Amino acid sequence: MFRPGLTRTVKPFTQLRPLTPVRDLSLKSLKPNFSKYKLIEQPVGNIVGGPNDPTPQPEVDYFHGSYHWTYERLIAISLVPLSITPFVTNVDMPILDSLLSSFILIHSHIGFQSCIIDYIPKRVYGFWHKAAMALLTFGTAVGFYGIYTIETMDEGVTNLIKKLWTEPEPQPFYFGRRY
Repeated sequence: MFRPGLTRTVKPFTQLRPLTPVRDLSLKSLKPNFSKYKLIEQPVGNIVGGPNDPTPQPEVDYFHGSYHWTYERLIAISLVPLSITPFVTNVDMPILDSLLSSFILIHSHIGFQSCIIDYIPKRVYGFWHKAAMALLTFGTAVGFYGIYTIETMDEGVTNLIKKLWTEPEPQPFYFGRRY
């Protein structure tokens, strides 16, 4: 059946595409590509560009610059009274207990983050830097969940430490058994 306006063109045999060969399914083709896990090549002496090239300026980020240092110092200084108060007053204060636990975890996170930045730099290790930072963030999140669990289901971190440091009451010993 012929429809007006529709024409069919037939390509000559010489213009047909050749068949594409079937992929090689040997064991070499199944080998995964680990190139993203390799170290990034660095120039000799870590010098990028020439002597007349402008120095690349980093993005301005106040939180990870001077404010980061200030926050870190404030947390470190506030740990001193927070760690002394629960043991001196002998009063159960859940808010101070959770603040102490959270500040210790944040202080540890910042310290480990600095170690990762110093010893696993992004410009050299690439993927491994990102993996270490993700693992640190995951560990911190699990730590916060642990703090939440201890504070809500148990008596709190300071009471747990007090229990560990006090000597347990002796149990009576009768006929070779403790009761």
